[in-house]
Amino acid sequence: MSRVTERRRIAIAITGASGVQYSFRLLQCLLAADVRVHLMVSKPAQVVIGMDTDIRLPARAADMREFLLGEYGGDAGELDVYGQDQWTAPVASGSGVPEAMVVCPCTTGTLASMAAGTCHNLIERAADVVLKEGRKLIVMPREMPFSTIHLENMLRLARAGAVIMPPNPAFYTRPASIDELIDFVVARVLDQLDVPQSLSLRWGLDDAD
Repeated sequence: MSRVTERRRIAIAITGASGVQYSFRLLQCLLAADVRVHLMVSKPAQVVIGMDTDIRLPARAADMREFLLGEYGGDAGELDVYGQDQWTAPVASGSGVPEAMVVCPCTTGTLASMAAGTCHNLIERAADVVLKEGRKLIVMPREMPFSTIHLENMLRLARAGAVIMPPNPAFYTRPASIDELIDFVVARVLDQLDVPQSLSLRWGLDDAD
């Protein structure tokens, strides 16, 4: 008996650093690509979202889900939102592991916890599951400069199979807006996820107007 083809599943974790614009744009693109998204937002991230944007994100996971679907599109079956202590979420188990997980933005505290495998909350546990199951973990640390501790934690994660992608936009595309800078970074993440995208020019392949 053949199995029904399942919708692709990708997890996004938003932690308490500047850069949520990247994660919300990534969420929008994945929903538009018919990808089922498992979203986790830490409590510090909710505070930072209120400081860095005009978005008033509801605190409860169910309300957050409805708000984000209204903002970024997608049907009811395309987005799951989990609280940071929701240990019954599928992403907490190897049997429910998504094909990939993106931590965007990633605080240095979350970076350290993932590198140590401490699993104090659902975000850390989900990252641990993705690594142990051999799936792709993309970590986007938002800090500068990096200390030796930060670099050692990134190296440890990279050796475990993670992809380290600080959200560094390029300027060869001659960006004319912040949105274009955001799209450049999100385009590179989508490439890593093997999700088709046309957000940004490709070096040597596309000609700028």
